[in-house]
Amino acid sequence: MNLEEQIYLRKSCRKYSDEPVCMNMIHEFMADVKPLNPDIGYHYEILTKDEVKVRNRWSAPYYLALYSEKKDNYQENIGFVFQQLSLYLQSIGIGTCWVGMDVPKNKNSEFVIAISFGKSEAMTRELSKFRRHGLSEISDFEDERLIPARLAPSAINSQPWYFKHTDDGFDVYQVKQNIIKRQVLKKWNPVDMGIALAHMYVANENTFEFEIKNSFEDLKGYAYIGSIKI
Repeated sequence: MNLEEQIYLRKSCRKYSDEPVCMNMIHEFMADVKPLNPDIGYHYEILTKDEVKVRNRWSAPYYLALYSEKKDNYQENIGFVFQQLSLYLQSIGIGTCWVGMDVPKNKNSEFVIAISFGKSEAMTRELSKFRRHGLSEISDFEDERLIPARLAPSAINSQPWYFKHTDDGFDVYQVKQNIIKRQVLKKWNPVDMGIALAHMYVANENTFEFEIKNSFEDLKGYAYIGSIKI
């Protein structure tokens, strides 16, 4: 199982068949998944579309409802953990899509976001088909080590990440959106940041480290999220 190669061909899936999915594979993978912050409790439940308020024009046969304690960086942690699962599901022929609008009919206060999933034949694309900012736009200078983060999915393709080189890695920042975009993206961009960090972890599994520094450069237009070593 090579999750890294999925980064370069993955596609958010919006077309699914009704073919059953073996849920045991999800539970087995999640037993060993790496969190961004191990001190934040989280859990998930698997729902059918009849158990979800679907607000998109399309639906999936299954949904993952993701829940978390509301601690600092909990949204980034959710994105980090469950993008690993998303890449794993794609590696075994199951398509996924992060869905910000769809919610469980019986959701509680710990609900964060959902992921649709199911068997699909429309879940990959060529690298040239990704619509993403250039490497020089997401960092203080172009660095091919950031390609995995560059290819991460995000709410309305907002791509809110920015990486500043340090002596041993990168300080990671989130774009401060304008007042109009902020109304839509304020709940989802922190999750997006976790998704991008998950891609960096998967591409650097043996060396990846994450920390939140007390001292960092304050960049105009950006909010500091944390720092990584790869």
